[in-house]
Amino acid sequence: MPKLYAIIIAALLLLTGHPASSDTLANGGSGRVVEIVDGDTLILEDGREVRLVGIQAPKLPLGRRNFKTWPLADTAKSALTTLALYKTVTLSYGGRRVDRHNRLLAHLHDEKGVWIQGELLRSGMARVYSFQDNRAQIAEMLAMERKARAARRGIWRHRFYQIRDADTAHRHIGGFHLVEGQVRAVAARRKYTYLNFSDNWRTDFTIAVAARVRRLFKDAGLDLEALQGKTVRVRGWIKSRNGPLIDATHPEQIEILPDPTR
Repeated sequence: MPKLYAIIIAALLLLTGHPASSDTLANGGSGRVVEIVDGDTLILEDGREVRLVGIQAPKLPLGRRNFKTWPLADTAKSALTTLALYKTVTLSYGGRRVDRHNRLLAHLHDEKGVWIQGELLRSGMARVYSFQDNRAQIAEMLAMERKARAARRGIWRHRFYQIRDADTAHRHIGGFHLVEGQVRAVAARRKYTYLNFSDNWRTDFTIAVAARVRRLFKDAGLDLEALQGKTVRVRGWIKSRNGPLIDATHPEQIEILPDPTR
């Protein structure tokens, strides 16, 4: 049944002009949307809460103390409202199905086969936000995000969401960001492989890849040591560890960019 469902969804997406996925998704049933929580979360009529997997929309406080609303959060919520409220949606899964808040982690399609995540990315109302245990559809999502960013749609017109330079990443510790720069050195250690973006690893921006996940990068054809000298874009939460650092747990977090000198 899941295989048949994937074929049906692919056909619907082709008919509606949306790209079909190369990943196989498992059928998770359906439900009627009765409430929109924010730009990437909604509630079904039977009480189930769904977190739209693979994306991150601008955040609302939602009861969190001292949390400032991210720019365009209300606009993103309105976009999801238009796409999904009071509609029957089909849920499908490509990885982990429930998060620590007991929310379903699902891809959503409406009755016409329109992929909700895809529409939010296409309109610039979300950015790709993937996890090691939930990587289905991410290649397509990244392509949609790139097109929206190039066209400066939605969030991509706002400085809050602009791509950060590796040299200034220290100004954005604690936030989720896209960071670009040239990898100056790669240091493979027993527990981590470090991609350093300057000559001083104690203070520079760094990407850290734990030994336990290095096989994921190898299987994806991403040779970490071959990234030395390459210009890359990485996405993730910037933390402070000998300077600003992003932990890369899966290859989709890192994009190799064209050489800017050519």
